[in-house]
Amino acid sequence: MESSGDNPQAVPVLRRPTRRADSLLWEPSERWVRGTKGDVTVVDSRRPVLVWEPGRPVPLYAFPREDVRTDLLRETEKSAGRPHAGTTLFYDLDIGGETIAGAAWTYPGEELGSYISFEWFGREVLDHWYEEDEEIFVHPRDPHKRVDALPSSRHVQVEIDGTVVADTRAAVLLFETGLPVRYYLPREDVRLDLFTPSDLTTRCPYKGVATEYWSWPGEDVPPNIAWSYPDPLSAVGVVKDRVAFFNEAVDITVDGERLERPVTEFIKPRK
Repeated sequence: MESSGDNPQAVPVLRRPTRRADSLLWEPSERWVRGTKGDVTVVDSRRPVLVWEPGRPVPLYAFPREDVRTDLLRETEKSAGRPHAGTTLFYDLDIGGETIAGAAWTYPGEELGSYISFEWFGREVLDHWYEEDEEIFVHPRDPHKRVDALPSSRHVQVEIDGTVVADTRAAVLLFETGLPVRYYLPREDVRLDLFTPSDLTTRCPYKGVATEYWSWPGEDVPPNIAWSYPDPLSAVGVVKDRVAFFNEAVDITVDGERLERPVTEFIKPRK
């Protein structure tokens, strides 16, 4: 009798496949999710589902109809925003004397036909969303995406227009699935005196609210090139008050090796 070692079978080697671009995917979530408008709780669900629409990289929540204040919704066939995977049934939200057109919708098909979803990304219909007791922003968190913030002793230098604007061996490297590594640097190791503060504020479902941005005075560098989270979410608390730069438009050197500038949707150099 031959041993398995004498007749090894070929094992296929595959790169992890991406999600099909033509599929509407969903899965149940065990998170307690609430959405509020003013002092009214419009959604309160302990059994939402996450839905990934074709061509959309981030998920949305859909909620059982009984977990939604349907008395505040009025059926309409018109969408006020982007289309949603074959949806033809939309809802206006009537609340506090205000009507928000196309605020919600129901997906077609038996599996999701009894659920209602609300606009989040790019069009904030409700004022606040919470997972458990933590407020989240922009879009639901993807359970298949990780964000890890790891302290590192690598030697990190940042240059803009040939000027070294940061030099440290005490960075925090933030690894976020599908995005370039971001280098969060101690303020004392960044030449913030060379930058102009900005009043820009942005939100991230994984990191929180960035209320500090800085711009470089050069005309060939995009504005708001650096940012900081004064009060990040607890999962990435180690980046608090540190300064990060868009790798897409600055030169970052790590342990003597200059990194290639990535290309992303977040920023485009002016050149």
